[in-house]
Formats: sequence, C-alpha cells, structure tokens
Amino acid sequence: MPTGVDPQELPPGLALAWGLPTKTSKLGRTPSQTVEQVVQAAVELADADGFAALSMPKLAKRLGLTANAIYRYVRSRDELLVLLAETGWGPPPELATGADHWRAAATTWTLAMIDRCDVHPWLVDLPVRGAPMTPNLLRWTEAILEALTGAGLSPKDAIQCALLLDVYARRIADMRRDLKQSNAESVESSAVQEFLLPLLHEHGYPIVASLMVGDDYSDDIDDNDLTFGLTRILDGIDVLLSANKNRRTTNPAD
Repeated sequence: MPTGVDPQELPPGLALAWGLPTKTSKLGRTPSQTVEQVVQAAVELADADGFAALSMPKLAKRLGLTANAIYRYVRSRDELLVLLAETGWGPPPELATGADHWRAAATTWTLAMIDRCDVHPWLVDLPVRGAPMTPNLLRWTEAILEALTGAGLSPKDAIQCALLLDVYARRIADMRRDLKQSNAESVESSAVQEFLLPLLHEHGYPIVASLMVGDDYSDDIDDNDLTFGLTRILDGIDVLLSANKNRRTTNPAD
C-alpha cells in the first residue's frame, strides 16, 4: 500500500520492515539472494558468534557475496540491525484477555521477552534508537498496551508501565546471558566461601555472610528471583490501577 513518502527519507530499514521496496544499489545484476535470506543469514551468524561478529563483510562471506554486493540488499549495517531486531523478536505471544487477567498477560509478555533473549542472546546488544516503528515490535507494544488499558490504565500510563516491564525483561535477560557465558569461579564454591566468610565477618559484612551460609547468596538468577522482581512491579501497577479507580469514583466527571 503506497504511503506517499519516499522510502529514502525514512530511517534505515523502516520501509523494508514494512515490506516496501527500496533502492539499495545501482548494480545491474539479477540478485542471487532476497532481503529475507540476507536477514536470516545475519540471525544465524549472530546466534553462532554473537553480536560483535556481525559485520557486513562477514555476512557477505557467509552468503557467498562480494563485500560490495551485500549492499544491493541492505543499504547499511544500521538498516540490517533494524531488520535483525524485527526478525529476532518475531511476533508476541498470545495474551490473556479481560480486565481481570492483566497480571497474567503482563507476566506472559515479560517472560516471553526474556525467553526470546535466551534464544537470541544478541537481542540485548541491539541498540535501542527510539520507540518501536516496525510491525513485530509494534505488535509487542500493542499487545501489552491492550492488556493494560483494558484493565483501566490510560494509554499514557500503560506505555510507561510497558516501558518498565520492557526494561526489567531486557536487564534480566542481559544478566542471565552474562552469567551463562562467565568463566568466573562461583561464589558458591567451597573454596570461595572458605576464603570470603572469615573476611566478611572481620570487615563488617554480617548480612552478606548470613546469606552465603544459608545458600541464598549466589551467582544465579533463577525463576524465584525473576518472579519476585516481576511481582513487585505488577504490585506497583496494581496500586496505580486502584488509584485510578478511586479517582474515577471520587470524580466521576474525569
């Protein structure tokens, strides 16, 4: 569907993400790849070697293209990253509907973000350059906004709560990824604990020492940690919903 806007005037990758053709190069040969194949190859490269390995020359080599030929499909690395994010996040999960199910919906949405980052750890490395503008990312946004506004939040409050959940999910995913890839000795190892515990008591860390003795001080972010933090956020949103409900009851004209 034509929009009346020249795709060249849009941010990198936006027109391609919406399925609109753009001029990427003046080279005259028939393309041997599609944009979708190029993006899929980029996903596979990032999955295998991480975000740092994702360069245009490496991607071209993976596809059997020359360094210049890759630009027939995407104009720049920035454009590639937009399409990479769109593909990596994919569509959002199905959420529970109805005003009484907003907590379940928000939980599903947040956990799905973390799970998606477990599948594609490089998602947490992708630069966030602004509000979502591409179809899948907008669908993630619309899904959580629908759940929160359906529970009684204004669109403005809902988008702020969605941002809070988004930041929580990305940070948890980032920490879990780093811990999985870490080669550091675990704080739970007997050698580390034997070394630290006397020092903790001697230098004034009694609470940390008690947690360590009780096996509650660890390197892991397990499901209990994740649920605890998410529940606190949802409790805060619940307070906001109650305040809005009370305000509407007190001031029915608002």
